[in-house]
Amino acid sequence: MDIHNLTIKSFREGIQKKEFSSEEVTQEFLKNIEKNDPSIGSYISVFKNEAINEAKQADNLIKKADKTSFLTGVPLALKDNLVIEGTKTTAASKILESYNASYTATVIEKLRKEHAVFLGKTNMDEFAMGASTENSAFHTTKNPYDTSRVPGGSSGGSTAAVAGGFALAALGSDTGGSIRQPAAFCGVVGMKPTYGTVSRFGLIDMASSLDQIGPITKSVEDAAILFDVIKGKDPRDATSVEGNYTKELLNPDFNKTKELTIGIPKEYFIEGLSEEVKKGMNVAIQKFKKLGISFKEITLPHTKYALSCYYIIMPAEVSTNLARFDGIRYGREKTNTKTLRDIYFETKGKGFGTESKRRILLGTFVLSSGYHDAYYTKAQKVRRLITDDFKKAFEDVDVIFAPTTPTTAFKIGEKAKDPLSMYLSDIFTVAVNLAGLPAVSIPVRKYEIGKSGLPVGFQLIGKHFREQDILSLGMLYEKN
Repeated sequence: MDIHNLTIKSFREGIQKKEFSSEEVTQEFLKNIEKNDPSIGSYISVFKNEAINEAKQADNLIKKADKTSFLTGVPLALKDNLVIEGTKTTAASKILESYNASYTATVIEKLRKEHAVFLGKTNMDEFAMGASTENSAFHTTKNPYDTSRVPGGSSGGSTAAVAGGFALAALGSDTGGSIRQPAAFCGVVGMKPTYGTVSRFGLIDMASSLDQIGPITKSVEDAAILFDVIKGKDPRDATSVEGNYTKELLNPDFNKTKELTIGIPKEYFIEGLSEEVKKGMNVAIQKFKKLGISFKEITLPHTKYALSCYYIIMPAEVSTNLARFDGIRYGREKTNTKTLRDIYFETKGKGFGTESKRRILLGTFVLSSGYHDAYYTKAQKVRRLITDDFKKAFEDVDVIFAPTTPTTAFKIGEKAKDPLSMYLSDIFTVAVNLAGLPAVSIPVRKYEIGKSGLPVGFQLIGKHFREQDILSLGMLYEKN
């Protein structure tokens, strides 16, 4: 059984043909995790016994039922900022090292209804703050393609799990590219849905107006299958929306797809793009043109302000969201301190890592009296201009094409002491989150850019609630 090439769709076909059972596939993944994941570090915790029991239950259901879900018995990995009742959830932080969740995230409940199998919780940058998964309080995750390089972040554990054959698919969270950037680095598909289409209830918040849960898979078709299950309005999340999706989300009409126009923003093809990424972008563009897709140059003039805008708004929301980790709740450790102030200092000082402290301090500063209007308010105004740029561009095109990252995966430790250089890894992804748009990162096929090269990903950005446009284009690209 080749679990490395198994997709959700091929798993479903194999189950129907009785070529294997969910338990057999789950056991293979668990064996691979035990044998090979110690050298990659994609997981924080593995649910070995629970996963086997869930797989057995799925197999029994498959035997009894005439029709089951695409996800019945599918072994999945979950980023460790998604809570499951009674299960340790750390967000890769020492401050939550002993926290056991008291409730379950909506996306987990939806997957349970489909009888999916959960293999474990994946590593991440602490509280999703980072672009390399080097900021975890527990260990650094490595890129399965080259263990001297990072897998990207903050969902690096989830993408490494899928790329390394340690899960069939996974869930991550994307605040400024935290699904798409590591997906590009690891050569898998990563999708960030329209803001609000997937409930954030049960996601440990980083920046509430930017965070979005999404799928990480081996194919665009698998991303569509997983998204179709987790999307939908949730009464427990006031920001969630239903969206208006048709059956074409899973079964696109490729004749209609070929009528779509793709925009190429000149601001995304600038100096700083590595030669490998340039080559990959050209390969993908030429492939779409051969398929009959038309292209048009567009402009997104405020793109140059997106990174600065993001790194004001995001830390401000981080500062607010992480204030609740005060040592009184969420896994408080024993302490000899006598005053409330001392508890705060000891808990936050020992519990938060360097990057978390940096962003909390920056966020507190931009929200403080005298600086709120100068920084935070101005950033929100720029955010509106960035959103308006996209709206104007979408009057002429249906989808926007861009690189996912400016470079391929960088070396572990290469940017660890240079936060600004690390932040530039998000330069092509943050604007999508600021505007709340859907986007998917798709790998350029390895044989098209050279077998020795590292993975390269391109990004398709769609209009609000038009996931079917970017997914159908992605499926068309994969099928040809």
